[in-house]
Amino acid sequence: MGTNPMMGPNPFKLGVFSENADGGLTLTTVPERWRAGWADIVAVAQMADRAGLEFILPIARWKGYGGETDARGHSYETLTHGAGLAALTQRIAIFSTVHVPLVHPVFAAKAMATIDHIAGGRAGLNIVCGWNQPEFDMFGVTQVSDRYAQGLEWHEIFSRLLTSDAPFDFAGKYFTCKGVEGAPGMAGGGLPVTMSAAFSPPGRDFAVRTSDFMLTTLHEIDSGARDIADIATRAAAADRRLGVFATAHVVVRESQAEAEDYYERYAVELADHAAVDNHMRMKKEMANSYDPQAFELYRKRFAGGTGTYPLIGTPEKIVEEMARMHRVGFAGTTLSFVNFREELPFFIDRVLPLMVRAGLRLA
Repeated sequence: MGTNPMMGPNPFKLGVFSENADGGLTLTTVPERWRAGWADIVAVAQMADRAGLEFILPIARWKGYGGETDARGHSYETLTHGAGLAALTQRIAIFSTVHVPLVHPVFAAKAMATIDHIAGGRAGLNIVCGWNQPEFDMFGVTQVSDRYAQGLEWHEIFSRLLTSDAPFDFAGKYFTCKGVEGAPGMAGGGLPVTMSAAFSPPGRDFAVRTSDFMLTTLHEIDSGARDIADIATRAAAADRRLGVFATAHVVVRESQAEAEDYYERYAVELADHAAVDNHMRMKKEMANSYDPQAFELYRKRFAGGTGTYPLIGTPEKIVEEMARMHRVGFAGTTLSFVNFREELPFFIDRVLPLMVRAGLRLA
């Protein structure tokens, strides 16, 4: 049984983010936009696996954002997606993203254990307490006022099922379960490597109590140091340590001008403006995962990568930016592209060797 690569030795870890959904993180109408066909997803996952990237992280979407493309309207459910990719890869960690109000913890634990046995110990959980009420309306579910309290109950049941030797009952505010059991558990015992996304103080506290890693958005790299310090303080108070990942969208080209021109083309000139408006409106109303200033300052970032940080430029420029992330304390970053299959090979061939030279990756 191998060690989950999320716990591996690379100083700055990398993961492919959102390849299970059409458009990925982009809201653009360019003809080469990602369509998320299964054969393409498998090719990207295997490419990332061979290159030694640490993880695949899907987004859990049930409804598109409208506009010309209805971005994310086509997406694969993440537990099934995880089982499929687990069987088709060798080394890379395979995460599943689970919405607390929609997926019962007993089912989630059994599904996660199944994926982990298929993967030989490489399964990971991305736990999301929810925000998108129109999606939940499809299930007839209304979100509770304290999503993180509900999430903590969910995580307690999930964790106890995977680590308990005997059946147990649970009676909480949000869940009532009797005689809970669920062999076989994780392939190596214990709990899966877990991450969650958060920006707000309650979200950070939830991550500290439930997760090994946290995803966060950032305006500028240097300002991320304050966020990491705050998260470290919260974790230390709970006698825990929490790795923090940045989230990024990538355009890497031979020249800086070529990269910036393409970014302008897909994220401004050919942005799906109606989808961008819908997405930003919904995030403002229902989510606490972004600094409010981001909506006004970075519309281009929302079209380009759902508000994630832009890594735009030459291979050398991209590595300089990631080195800055590493210096301020980030454990790594997620990566998304306009078209994963077309663009990831250049990143692997040109960026990864420079990261080795910079001390960000091992040879």
